[in-house]
Amino acid sequence: MTSGQTRSNIKPGMTVLIVLKQDQRTGKLTKGVVKDILTKSPNHPHGIKVRLMDGQVGRVKEIVDAGG
Repeated sequence: MTSGQTRSNIKPGMTVLIVLKQDQRTGKLTKGVVKDILTKSPNHPHGIKVRLMDGQVGRVKEIVDAGG
């Protein structure tokens, strides 16, 4: 399992599990495909912030499929 805390692990087109802002209390995960990486720093303790293809924004908790 690859962690979502390191920016270099995450690339557009990957399938990931993210926590949306409104789900941070519950920890509910949302699955989607990365469109844009929003975090500029190389690491983030709460997960790298990304925008999914459907426009939802959240922090990556887990990389499901690195897409090759």
